Amino acid sequence: MGTSALFRRFDAARALPRLGGMARPNGVVIVSERYWAFACTDGTLREGTMPEPPAFLRNVPLARGLVRLAASVSPLFRRTGTTGRRERKLLALALVAPLGFVFLPGSWATVAGLVTTGLLLAVLFRGRTLNLHGAEHRAIAAAEERRLADTWSGVARPSRISQRCGTNFAAIALPVTLAFDRLSPLPVALYTPFVVLVFSLALSMELWLAVQRCSSRVRGAVLLPGLLLQRLTTREPRIEETQLALTAVASVLRRELAD
Repeated sequence: MGTSALFRRFDAARALPRLGGMARPNGVVIVSERYWAFACTDGTLREGTMPEPPAFLRNVPLARGLVRLAASVSPLFRRTGTTGRRERKLLALALVAPLGFVFLPGSWATVAGLVTTGLLLAVLFRGRTLNLHGAEHRAIAAAEERRLADTWSGVARPSRISQRCGTNFAAIALPVTLAFDRLSPLPVALYTPFVVLVFSLALSMELWLAVQRCSSRVRGAVLLPGLLLQRLTTREPRIEETQLALTAVASVLRRELAD
């Protein structure tokens, strides 16, 4: 079946799974609850299955958000996933580095945190990532609006700004983390930054899930900072970049609808 015909089939489907994604410097990752696909700029396509979280955690407040968050980044840390060994080590180091900041004076800890965050952002958004980030959003919107075939051909151009982007989550998580760090009664100890980070992410995910259930008007107002920030974290994609993201979408939908 040709690409256009395949997308017309998806556009005509009664229901499609909810999709998420992630842009990389060399490609686009698209995920559903069960599958992921990584379409690379070199023409290759990597496919895999998403981890299945323990059933008893899916409805436990705070824990369910962490489970979702861990699943969403799982393709980054797999050997056959979307990153090389060196980058996986760098990302892991960025995640555990805050544990050492507890031994630094307050001002130095702040500087170290800002530097670490800056380095992490530089790694995540290097190269063509901003354009591919816009392509990822456009491809997911095309699936949700049932305009996959038209988007593939360039007739349709769904928005590159998404209400479910991780940038919106970061805009919620950052103030929550800063507030909990300032107001936390926890003593200064090696485990404190880890507890602050985990609890803040869990609480942020609960807020994120609650926002997603709100009306579109309320959701848009709450997510406005993240939506504005996406003007910086995305760029208008070229048609070939959008088609790259759609290739990953097709891989995930093909496997979802085959079951």
